[in-house]
Amino acid sequence: MKKIEAVIRRIRLDAVRDALRQHGLLHGMTLADVRGVGSEQGREIMYRGNACPRPFVPRVKLEIVTPDDEAELVVTCILDAAYTGEPGDGKILVTSVESVFRIRTGEEVTDVCLDRRDDEPTSLWREAALRPSF
Repeated sequence: MKKIEAVIRRIRLDAVRDALRQHGLLHGMTLADVRGVGSEQGREIMYRGNACPRPFVPRVKLEIVTPDDEAELVVTCILDAAYTGEPGDGKILVTSVESVFRIRTGEEVTDVCLDRRDDEPTSLWREAALRPSF
């Protein structure tokens, strides 16, 4: 499995989401509002007639965990949808994921695209945690 982290412009988020959905690659995604500085080195904004330096630029960070065989296609979709040609389009980082665990059941997930929704706990610690203690 691969974890793909992309820091993109906020205005391009809908285009990226739609591109992933169109190719059937949107199995789950985590979003975070982030601020940072890169090659554009921040910018100045006008506030009440005064120029105010804004050293950090607002962006959106996407985190997507996907099977190895889909990782290249996910990166291509993000590259195509987030591209504006201007400095500050963002970055994409791809890392390997050793294992994924589902917190609710404690089981190790082998395929992140399969969302098993049974209510059977798979370990003894979870069964003990579900019992009420009066």
